[in-house]
Amino acid sequence: MATGRTSVSSSSATSGHVIANLALLLFLLILSLNPPVPTAAAALEHEVEEGSGGRRPFLVKKGERETTVSTEDGEVSTVRISDGIGNGRFHIESITLEPNALFLPVLLQSEMVFYVHTGSGNISWTEESETKQVEVEKGDIYRLEPGTVFYIESSPSSDSEKLRIYAFFANAENDLHEPAIRPYSSIRDLILGFDKSVLEAAFGVPSEAIEEITGGADPGGIVHGLKEESRRDREFAFMRALLGGNGYVVFIPGENKKNKLFNVFSNEPDFKNCNGWSTVVTKKQLSALKGIDISVFMVNLTKGSIMGPHWNPRASEFGICLHGQGMVTVVCPSSGNRTSCKNMRFHVEEGDVFAVPRFHPMAQVAFNNDSFVFMGFSTAAKNNHPQYLAGKASVLRTLDRDILSVSLDAKNTTVDKILNQQEQAIILECTSCAEEEFKVMKEEIQKEKEEEKKKKEEEEKKKKEEEEKKKQEEEEKKKQEEEEKKKQEEEEKKKQEEEEKKKKEEEEKRREKQEKEREEEEEEEAKKRQEEEAKKKEEEEQRREEEEAARREEEAKKKEEEAKKREEQRQKEEEARKKEEEAKEKEKQRKKEEEEEAARKEEEERREEAARKEEEERREEESRQKKEEEAAKQHKEEEEEEEEEEEERHEGGGWEWGEEGPAGMDMDWGRKVLNKKKKKKKDMNGA
Repeated sequence: MATGRTSVSSSSATSGHVIANLALLLFLLILSLNPPVPTAAAALEHEVEEGSGGRRPFLVKKGERETTVSTEDGEVSTVRISDGIGNGRFHIESITLEPNALFLPVLLQSEMVFYVHTGSGNISWTEESETKQVEVEKGDIYRLEPGTVFYIESSPSSDSEKLRIYAFFANAENDLHEPAIRPYSSIRDLILGFDKSVLEAAFGVPSEAIEEITGGADPGGIVHGLKEESRRDREFAFMRALLGGNGYVVFIPGENKKNKLFNVFSNEPDFKNCNGWSTVVTKKQLSALKGIDISVFMVNLTKGSIMGPHWNPRASEFGICLHGQGMVTVVCPSSGNRTSCKNMRFHVEEGDVFAVPRFHPMAQVAFNNDSFVFMGFSTAAKNNHPQYLAGKASVLRTLDRDILSVSLDAKNTTVDKILNQQEQAIILECTSCAEEEFKVMKEEIQKEKEEEKKKKEEEEKKKKEEEEKKKQEEEEKKKQEEEEKKKQEEEEKKKQEEEEKKKKEEEEKRREKQEKEREEEEEEEAKKRQEEEAKKKEEEEQRREEEEAARREEEAKKKEEEAKKREEQRQKEEEARKKEEEAKEKEKQRKKEEEEEAARKEEEERREEAARKEEEERREEESRQKKEEEAAKQHKEEEEEEEEEEEERHEGGGWEWGEEGPAGMDMDWGRKVLNKKKKKKKDMNGA
């Protein structure tokens, strides 16, 4: 139950009463959106219907706790309670020690967050290779982790209060339901689980010492405290045996205790006004809570005050009434399934434990004659910000007025009055509200009793009518059975007479039949003798015929076998002939294929020879053509040379050579022309 710090001014008694009535009116409006289902009787029985049809406690009265340890020096009682979400339950224990009592050492097998309700004492526990001890007093909160071995000592003073501790046990950070096994085991049980020989070897002590331990009586979990002198000696000896030779004890002095424990009475509350105060302890206030999603809350409501209607969006709460009494109202957030989700009113007294699931709007109200103080454990310490319906912190103030008016089916002015009239926040004045709730609860109880009585009367009436009807049906059935029986007797008598008559007739017929059969038998005997003689002759004749037939059949069989053998021989010869023909055919085919292959090869050789000859002829033709071309070329060149020589002679005879030749050319020029022509002819011959 988280709260925020808010400064609130006091109001007059009259205006406060009006404001409280408006707050109650708003809560009743919320209830009207989700009409209450009569559950007061269920509240007194501390159970509500489960969706699966079973029953699950949402309220556990102090007298309903399960006592797990009880001695003259103290007791331990257990509460297993559900928040209605999932199938798991949550485990809370109340540990009470008389003055100068000792809660014997146990091995913690789950997370443990505890609150000291009354008294004082010491808690000692192991942590790694050392033992820590701290003094505890009323209001202290702390956490011990799994694997810790711890024990508790109450104050040795006989005048001191009993040491009362409430402890919440959880599996782990992501699963806060009760552990699958017991939350802790006694050291004695763990040791006695081993054989004596194992213990002798492990502790290195003689068998007499082990016999003393194993043969001793079970002290019961809580015993009378030790003397101050032996207290420390035994404490050191136990821890040395548990932790080894290097084990040592660290005592946390009082001035450092605030660094380890958190005391709700030594610190300012998160919220406080004239109507009460509340505080929440998370890992921010107590570093020991780091790593586990559990917070501890405490609320103190003065006479006639109310923790305003609100809900938790992330957390389920498990409250324990520490002082006084009060009314707790829990509203079902959904009206879809009326059998699994119902509005509830709880009347809680000192020592009662109650659960409020997340998303369920709730209100805790104190009676006019006493304050109502309760603390508890919340399953979500991260980002859980309670949403209030009434007061200055109302979440409804953030909604659009028109939309809210339609939702509540009220005028805007009425909605404004409801939201703005209340100047207080969180803890409000609500005189006689608890009495009204208690009255309504009693009326619902009476109504349920009347309805139960009426239902019972109707069931009895229905049962009586059914019994009467059943009786009439049985009488009618009996009458029918008697008539049926009489009818059956008459039919049986008639049937008996008919059977007697039939029996006499059958007897007469039997005698006549026997006489007739005797005569027939005699005739049959005579006839049989004749038939036997005839049959004997016939059988003899038949035997001879059968022998003759057998002989003929034997001969026919022999002939048939010979014919069969001849046929088989013929078939074998035929098969041999066929095989020979097939071999010949295969040989013929092979020769044909060889001939075809030889012809093919011959044809290929012929074609290759023709191609070769054709190629040779082509080459010869090309050579001949080339020679002809060369001869023609040579002939042409010779003709050209002759023509050139002719021209030269002609030209030489017509020119008069001087020193510079014709038209100014000398004789060297003529020699150059002739040399040039000779070179050209030589090149052509070489080509």
